[in-house]
Amino acid sequence: MQKEDQNIQFQLTEELIEQVEQLIEIKNDKELKKRLDGFHYADIAEILDELNLEQATYVIKLLDSETTSDTLMEMDEDNREKILRNLSAKEIAEEIEELDTDDAADIISELPEARQQEVISNIEDQEHKAEITELLAYDEDTAGGLMAKELVKVYETWTVAGCMRRIRGQAKDVTRVHSIYVVNKQEKLIGRLSLKDLIVAKSQQKISEISNANVDYVNVNEDVEEVAKVMAKYDLEAIPVVDNNKTLLGRITIDDIVDVLKEEANKDYQLAAGITTDVEADDSIFQLTKARLPWLFLGLVGGIGAFLIMEGFQNAFSKYAVLFFFTPLIAAMAGNVGVQSSAIIVQGLANNDVKGSINNRLIKEMLLAALNGIVLALFLFLFVLITKREVNTALAISVSLIAVIIVAGLIGTFVPLFLDKRGIDPAIATGPFITTSNDIFGILIYFTIAKLILGI
Repeated sequence: MQKEDQNIQFQLTEELIEQVEQLIEIKNDKELKKRLDGFHYADIAEILDELNLEQATYVIKLLDSETTSDTLMEMDEDNREKILRNLSAKEIAEEIEELDTDDAADIISELPEARQQEVISNIEDQEHKAEITELLAYDEDTAGGLMAKELVKVYETWTVAGCMRRIRGQAKDVTRVHSIYVVNKQEKLIGRLSLKDLIVAKSQQKISEISNANVDYVNVNEDVEEVAKVMAKYDLEAIPVVDNNKTLLGRITIDDIVDVLKEEANKDYQLAAGITTDVEADDSIFQLTKARLPWLFLGLVGGIGAFLIMEGFQNAFSKYAVLFFFTPLIAAMAGNVGVQSSAIIVQGLANNDVKGSINNRLIKEMLLAALNGIVLALFLFLFVLITKREVNTALAISVSLIAVIIVAGLIGTFVPLFLDKRGIDPAIATGPFITTSNDIFGILIYFTIAKLILGI
């Protein structure tokens, strides 16, 4: 209990970092171990992320592998990669020995191919080695690439008494026992078993008599995003993974799914901001430029398009200069409405809440946009009328605003739905793509309607 309180109260301070750095500098290993003793491995990872490479490597080599293996998994990916380059294949293998198979496979997959084989050859536990090798063969974006081999499995023919004896041996290798899975002689998943039913059952009862045949599972080749949706829908802490013959292969736990959701959210956020590849603030200028430039170039092209459209309405500007000053407002409203519409649709697609035909969605968005547009246009009409005292000009700008908002809403709804149907990440539609396209359409609609109403 005391340790949990300590973890909750942990704060990374400059004083703590300085203490650790000083102990490393004078190589006071005994005091350094004492200082770090009792910290959760996630806290130690936070400390190591603040040290330089040499200092972090020193701590990893000093502490026991049972602690540092979990610490490495919690560290920043780039920092972990640098530390692993400073460790020998044997030292990495010692860390791997202490990890669950899914975490072990994740670390090994980050290494260069030649280094991977060297590390695997240094793993002494042959069963652990075989299971890690199996996991490395799966695509990282599938259930197979996410699952762990550690689980508690019982056979339907076992008695309750025999089952209790056997699961004790299996459970020692499993960090958390979320479920007990029941298989037949062919290793096919046929059900699940609750600890409560197992404990209250009679010793001579067969497992088949007390197991529940209703068990959720995913195929080993299922996309991780689909796995996340299944686990979220049924509030599962863990889910078994099977092959096409329903043979039980492993399990996926909720902590792995949380990591997937975080990565997906980060990717969608970057796409929405117009960043095409996964980058971080510490990446090189070249990598950051490569990620940002494509959408910035799109924005440049959109700006040129807007310029060409405005150039075509020079006569309108010469007679009604006031139209020019409302151009930023029209463009901004078009972009904002488009982003709002697309964000709602993208969120709905991610949560699997978007159902029904595209036409129904478009009609609903059109009505919503029209209502919003009328309210905003009335306010704008009064503003222009009071400040400029020109009814036709006020009418032209206000009607244009309604039309622009409706079109922007339709584009913001249609584009992500269209991209999703084509298997393209719809998050792209919440960024510069929508903003730029709506800016262009907005300006074109604005001047076209203004020209018709004002008779230019």
